[in-house]
Amino acid sequence: MKITKLTLVGAGPGDEELITLKGVRALQSADVVLYDALANKSLLDFVPEGVPCLFVGKRSGEHSMKQEEINELIVSSAFTYGHVVRLKGGDPVVFGRAFEEMEYAEAFGIACELVPGVSSCIAVPSSIGIPVTRRGISDSFWVITGHTQSGGVPADIYLAAQSSATVVVLMGLARLKEIAEVFAGAGKDELPVAVIQNGTKEDARFVVGQVKDIAEKVGEVQIKRPSVIVFGEVVGIHPEYIALYSEKLLNEEILV
Repeated sequence: MKITKLTLVGAGPGDEELITLKGVRALQSADVVLYDALANKSLLDFVPEGVPCLFVGKRSGEHSMKQEEINELIVSSAFTYGHVVRLKGGDPVVFGRAFEEMEYAEAFGIACELVPGVSSCIAVPSSIGIPVTRRGISDSFWVITGHTQSGGVPADIYLAAQSSATVVVLMGLARLKEIAEVFAGAGKDELPVAVIQNGTKEDARFVVGQVKDIAEKVGEVQIKRPSVIVFGEVVGIHPEYIALYSEKLLNEEILV
């Protein structure tokens, strides 16, 4: 009889070198791998030759498999192959469904293990020089999903917009304009904002702006998903932001 096991592995934010050593070892011991759209495919190079690697991509607006189907595939794969490694982008429990998948597998007597991953909510901003906290600027940060089942702006966005903390929004690009309006309604029209596409990867792109103009800037340069959005004064220390808005202030002074 095969020993059934499920290991959920955080693949990190995109750069293949940002997976943990424990995650690599799990891939090396896999009998089958089920990987997500946001997991870097180069990580499959760690999987032994001949081991099946099945794509079960889930991305906002582009779901290739329903969660129920993934749950069933995990169980059937465990009984067919043995050790299932579920490779998920970022950290498996940050707006992922890691515990749902583990609970489903455990109901069938399958042993489960969770391997944390480097989350994009911290790694992506820092990869372009934006820390989520910095002494004297921001003492804390929120991490909020911009994608809800109801399709509206998450209620926590309204609370976060009233704080002085850095606010990191994942899966929120489609609702950027609405989210920015929430911050504007809290009197933060000029709060610095950054939107980063494919953070930590070679094809990473980003744009900086303010609450009042960030949606327009994203449209101009056509930033796409997957993207991380950062609202907060920490964005204001980025050289590109300083150069852009210092020039604007200077021009305004000259006009006056």
